[in-house]
Amino acid sequence: MPPKLPPALPFLILLSFLFFYLYSTSLLPHSSPSSSTTTTTTTTTKTRTTSCNFFKGNWILDRTKSAKPLYDESCPFHRNAWNCLRNHRENIGLINSWRWVPKDCELPKIDPERFLELMRNRNIGLVGDSLNENFLVSFLCILRVADGSAKKWKRKGAWRGAYFPKFNVTVSYHRAVLLAKYEWQPKQPTMNDGQKGIYRVDVDIPAEDWATITDYYDVLIFNTGHWWGYDKFPKETPLVFYRAGQPILPPLGLFDGFKVVLESMVSYIEREIPRKTLKFWRLQSPRHFYGGDWNQNGSCLLNEPLKEHELDLWFDPSNNGVNKEARKINHMIEETLQGTDIRLLDLTHLSEFRADAHPAIWLGKKDAVAIWGQDCMHWCLPGVPDTWVDIFSGLMHNSM
Repeated sequence: MPPKLPPALPFLILLSFLFFYLYSTSLLPHSSPSSSTTTTTTTTTKTRTTSCNFFKGNWILDRTKSAKPLYDESCPFHRNAWNCLRNHRENIGLINSWRWVPKDCELPKIDPERFLELMRNRNIGLVGDSLNENFLVSFLCILRVADGSAKKWKRKGAWRGAYFPKFNVTVSYHRAVLLAKYEWQPKQPTMNDGQKGIYRVDVDIPAEDWATITDYYDVLIFNTGHWWGYDKFPKETPLVFYRAGQPILPPLGLFDGFKVVLESMVSYIEREIPRKTLKFWRLQSPRHFYGGDWNQNGSCLLNEPLKEHELDLWFDPSNNGVNKEARKINHMIEETLQGTDIRLLDLTHLSEFRADAHPAIWLGKKDAVAIWGQDCMHWCLPGVPDTWVDIFSGLMHNSM
């Protein structure tokens, strides 16, 4: 006869099965409608914020008060030739009534105080040519709204900048138009006929203006390209490229030289600037000359943005217009930056529309146009660079 089970054993077995069932069901995902909705909403909101492409969209006419610029002609960081309010640029009110609207999301206007709080105890540097300086001036005038005690700052080789003491933030610009070191060398007996001299470019040496700042900035924005043209370096005073102290043979043409410099400078940035530093590369700011170039009676007296279908007529390299270089150079930059930790700040497309927004003939000095021609390259301030700042602010809030 089999032995009898203890009286309590069936109860214990039943209790064990009940415990196992409850434990198993607790591991299953909850199917509550409210819980599911909350999760989806949170995920969707985050995706919209972090994956928004600020660079594709269109300009919308917006005459509400929200479109009003954050600063005026009294900002102490202005550069006179770009101060379109002070220089009474025609239609400046209309110029600043166009708002950039990305295709699939909203671009919030920068909140200067919130941005400076985000950047507290950090430094931002811009390196490149005068289009990055144009960017800087807009940036400084906007940030000054949150800290009226901001002071001009020109240290560590900076061309210009500002310090915001309430937040311990510095924002400054280092002028390095080719990024690489270059210098004028007067004509030598061995030079070609017709040459007045050469500009020697050491493709493997960064310009001194920024070579020593690699540890100072927490965020860096680079650009180059606007000086890489035969209008700046004609055959009488060409660029001649050197590597390791010796001329590169056979000699490089202008755009081949640009590519070599670009590759060398990107390699230097990757090697010398700390990985923790956020690095951006601002793509080209397009010119809007028509009827000639800046030194050939070019003009840009337009009253409204270009239409979408007009952009390729102005900027597609296959049309061989005076404004084709921006896209050609952008293509080289994008190829070179692949695989690096340098992020593209692609402000070209949105700026291509704005043929109406340059200083043109309103340069603040009586004889400026007679000497320099119309300015269809830089931008009125307030103006398009304020939208660049909005986009940069949005990217920074998504990055930190």
